[in-house]
Amino acid sequence: MEKKPHFLRREFPPREVSSVSLALLLAAVLLLNALLYLYLNKFYTSSGRAETDPSLCPFGYFRLGAVKNCSPWLSCEAINREVRKLKRVGEGAVKKVFLSEWKENKVVLSQLTNSELKEDFLHGLKMLKALQSKHVVRLLGYCEQQFTILTEYHPLGSLRGLNETLHIPKYKGMNTWHRRLMLAIDYVSIIRYLHSSPLGTLVMCDSNDLDKVLSQYLLTSDFHILVNDLDALPLVNRSAGRLVKCGHRELRGEFVAPEQHWPYGEEVPFEDDLMPPYDEKTDIWKIPDVSNFLLGHVEGSDIVRLHLFDIHAACKKKDPAERPSAQEVLDTYRKVLTLLIREAAMPGTREML
Repeated sequence: MEKKPHFLRREFPPREVSSVSLALLLAAVLLLNALLYLYLNKFYTSSGRAETDPSLCPFGYFRLGAVKNCSPWLSCEAINREVRKLKRVGEGAVKKVFLSEWKENKVVLSQLTNSELKEDFLHGLKMLKALQSKHVVRLLGYCEQQFTILTEYHPLGSLRGLNETLHIPKYKGMNTWHRRLMLAIDYVSIIRYLHSSPLGTLVMCDSNDLDKVLSQYLLTSDFHILVNDLDALPLVNRSAGRLVKCGHRELRGEFVAPEQHWPYGEEVPFEDDLMPPYDEKTDIWKIPDVSNFLLGHVEGSDIVRLHLFDIHAACKKKDPAERPSAQEVLDTYRKVLTLLIREAAMPGTREML
């Protein structure tokens, strides 16, 4: 009887196949981590994470637009001669704000509104000069005698208009959890910078409600945040036993920190002299509420909130001493961003491993 030839078929043992797959998977993960490192390193540098900014000029100088050379801050004479007001775009308790023009560049001219608040105005100018960095709007010139300040113009305006801006067709692509979390990181970076500034620990006092907080910050055209209004930045000096109070009136509502409330009940009328002072941890209390606004309600934002739940709960501790520092909050935000980008890039990695 004729025997049929046998064709041998080589089969890889299951263990060998799984080893090859695992090796390929690990190689892909390592490559992804390398790409993430390069991306996040670029992000932290470009979005103001570094305190030094190669585009900044020496103290007393500025660079505007595509101009390569640094120009000295404009003097009273130069502002009067070269700056032309176009229209008024805002007015607060301390100053009026005008969209203006200087050498074909749009700029912002701020002028004192109420002479009784000139100390606040000059304090804001002092802070603006001393804190020039990637976190702060660029100063172009000033005139103390005329109570005038000239700064860079940002057409997207204050953070109050963020949601409206993201509905403009040009910016709809920015309306993602990723971009919104980066804005929250910008915001916490500014708080961290103020708490460890060259002048010492500064408290953002103009922040008694969410709308007021948002009005203090600008949204840049490349979707980053700058602090703009520095009129109320008192200094905490623990070594000298110096704490702060934000204004001389009673503060109410859940937005402000518990230690900013009048502690003696409704039966005792408010008296500024009896109100205990506090420190920079009032800024930490407000971070979750500001971040909640910045995160918005887009696909993925609830996942971000879930990852930030523990740090935000710590920010809301009643005892200020138990709240984290701004640096600790910032570190957590960065870790969450890295984790979520990695999971978005390889959603099945954890299960496969």
